[in-house]
Amino acid sequence: MIVPLRKLLSYLFLVPCFFFFCSCASTKKVVYFNNIQDSELPAGVENIEPLIQKNDLLSISVSSLNPEATKIFNTPNVTDSEAPDFSGRATSVSGYLVNSQGYIQFPILGNIKAVGLTKRQLKDNLTKSLTDRKLLVDPIINIRYLNYRVTVLGEVAHPTVVNAPNEKITLLEALGLAGDLTIYAKRSNVLIIREVDNKKVIKRINLNSTELFSSQYYYLQPNDIVYVEPDKAKVATASPVRQILPLIFSGLTVVVVAVDRLTR
Repeated sequence: MIVPLRKLLSYLFLVPCFFFFCSCASTKKVVYFNNIQDSELPAGVENIEPLIQKNDLLSISVSSLNPEATKIFNTPNVTDSEAPDFSGRATSVSGYLVNSQGYIQFPILGNIKAVGLTKRQLKDNLTKSLTDRKLLVDPIINIRYLNYRVTVLGEVAHPTVVNAPNEKITLLEALGLAGDLTIYAKRSNVLIIREVDNKKVIKRINLNSTELFSSQYYYLQPNDIVYVEPDKAKVATASPVRQILPLIFSGLTVVVVAVDRLTR
């Protein structure tokens, strides 16, 4: 049985349409927190103060009743480093670098261990050392991170390194600053890589679930890496067969039209 050319042409038109609709993402898969309803969610975990790591850059300011005596303690050992701000522009910063042994070089006090401590613990140690050695009376010390940043990669609009000068950033804020997820992002399997005690800890987060708000990974920590995986639709569009199919169908359509006109 010979299929009429016009009917064959209609079949060829329906085939690419079939592939198009099969590749369309489900609405449920592209919506955040699709199981949430009007309710009051618990506040969740607090922003846990991160531990200082090797290669961290710290701003340490010292003040006391005698301003002249504090000048020597406000001389950073690393200057003119470049760090991106929220907009991605590089800004010049200076501070104390935590070396590969986990120490900072502090004026007069020498090597001070910093790695593995919180900012509060390092502040208490410096205050005690300055007081015990009678270098300052009632010193006031303020410590801040100069490299509090996270990296966002994968299926986001603008993969980037996000700097958080206020030392507090959530996963949702980081994704927003990276331009949000693309339509091809796998929202149920966002990967977070975090260094804890010199080990890489890997955690997978489901953005379709409200459990994110109670996760200890809701707040990101310095040097976290966020990777958003592509879904099957994105992988399919990148496959060689999927890229060639439209060309094949276009060519067949031209041939069928040409044969139809010649045989009329």
